[in-house]
Amino acid sequence: MKLTTVIGAAVTAAAMTVGGSAAAQQQFISIGTGGVTGVYYPTGGAICRLVNRDRKEHGIRCAVESTGGSVYNINTIKAGELEFGVAQSDWQYHAYNGTSKFADNHFPEIRAMFSVHPEPFTLMARSDAGVSSFEDLVGKRVNVGNPGSGQRATMEVAMEAFGISMDDFALATEYKGSEMAKQLCDGNIDAMIYTIGHPSAAVKEATTTCDVDLVSVTGAAIDQLVADNSFYRVATIPASMYKGNDSDTTTFGVGATFVTSANVPDEVAYIVAKSVMSNLDDFRGLHPAFANLDASQMVSDGLSAPLHPGAEKAYKELGLID
Repeated sequence: MKLTTVIGAAVTAAAMTVGGSAAAQQQFISIGTGGVTGVYYPTGGAICRLVNRDRKEHGIRCAVESTGGSVYNINTIKAGELEFGVAQSDWQYHAYNGTSKFADNHFPEIRAMFSVHPEPFTLMARSDAGVSSFEDLVGKRVNVGNPGSGQRATMEVAMEAFGISMDDFALATEYKGSEMAKQLCDGNIDAMIYTIGHPSAAVKEATTTCDVDLVSVTGAAIDQLVADNSFYRVATIPASMYKGNDSDTTTFGVGATFVTSANVPDEVAYIVAKSVMSNLDDFRGLHPAFANLDASQMVSDGLSAPLHPGAEKAYKELGLID
């Protein structure tokens, strides 16, 4: 039986109400994240930590799964095998609207919970690789991201904008986030891309292990991409955040968002949303990428799918929305 079915049955059987009258009824929810060296995994962990803090009262136990990333998470939520997931804002948009990779896999039941940290599209290259722009990747060995990840999908969007195909690379590899830094520093690839919040463990691993440059991704193609798509924005990786990179890196980016399905019971979504938003100071302290999160922005920015009714109820109670 799928987890969502179990939760729905448990909520119905226990006639769960706000305040935890079903405390004795254990229910389990899973959050799909990404690779363990990325920011999605600790994001899921931070959410679960706040939900599990009061599980004796509300009866919900939260667990985190390391997954392939944004597109995988959305598809798995659609299949009813995950209740929640972290996904890039552009792929939330495409899933809800049935565009891009979701043209044949429309998911109008996707629902937004809140947005989290900004995620710059990050291009890193070995300092000896001769890469000072996105166009310089032509003829190089490039890790384009693992299938099912948001970064792979966004890499394909960037390639299309610049008129570059996979055949233009000397080699296109599909290493996961946890593998990329080692492959870069071992000299097996010249460059890698990562759509990720900063500071990032994977980027820090690469820049402290070998000589790696963060490369700006700019130009008319990116200006047009940002102008044409509301879910993209110009993004900056601050100078000196990583060893050897003493200047700001300018690129484009998306936002990490927390999503679910309309099929997840309102009470479950309510508890998850309220657990995070009523403890936002604690949440900010759980990862450096969360330090500047603002509640009013989290419940509005980058959310192209409708709010889940349970989350909407929580935010109205907390005075975050009207």
